[in-house]
Amino acid sequence: MMLNVEKLAADLYEKSVECPVCQSKFKELAVKISSQRILKKDSDLQIYYKSTNPYFYDVWICNSCGYAALKVDFPNIKSYQKDSVLKNITPRWKERSYGTLYNENIAIERYKLALLTSMIIEGKNSTKALILLKIAWMYRLLESDEEEISYLNQSLKAFTKAYEVEDIPFYGMDRYTVMYLIGELHRRNGNNIEALKWFGQVITSTSAPHRIKELARDQKDTIKNTY
Repeated sequence: MMLNVEKLAADLYEKSVECPVCQSKFKELAVKISSQRILKKDSDLQIYYKSTNPYFYDVWICNSCGYAALKVDFPNIKSYQKDSVLKNITPRWKERSYGTLYNENIAIERYKLALLTSMIIEGKNSTKALILLKIAWMYRLLESDEEEISYLNQSLKAFTKAYEVEDIPFYGMDRYTVMYLIGELHRRNGNNIEALKWFGQVITSTSAPHRIKELARDQKDTIKNTY
């Protein structure tokens, strides 16, 4: 057991970060790229790893002002959004420590803090959608089915809004990946008719990547095989 803990800790390194809201400097943990060995993938794009889960470390939090965001978004906050953090989050913020080895429950808390920040600063629907999806994935790892479905449903609504009003691509997902994911989230929420509509649009598109078309066909077949 001790060796396992040591191995997990060896997968991590510290990254120096400066908060764009209050300019505090702090360290955040990250998983080394060389340690991110993929085990398998779920149909809604969750990746499983052989060792330390990078999703656990996907949120950065400034312990001085309470600003929390996905690490990819952390530096990208506008002036009026900074004011919202300082006005609505900082006065209520209490410093907290998570140790070194994060788990699903710690990740859920950190994702929820990022979600709260996104809501307060009126972040993009795509940002909320991705955070909600990753919270659902954490509950899946905990085998908490009710919570997983609840967050998948919220993620579906946010992804649908993002698809309608935002420029795509976002978060490395092109239009057809987003369409496929919306279809898959419909399927996982029991909305098979809607799921088939979205999968059908991907499959019949002349521009959709082959990989995404194959995923859509697989999930279309999954639905048909349930009848």
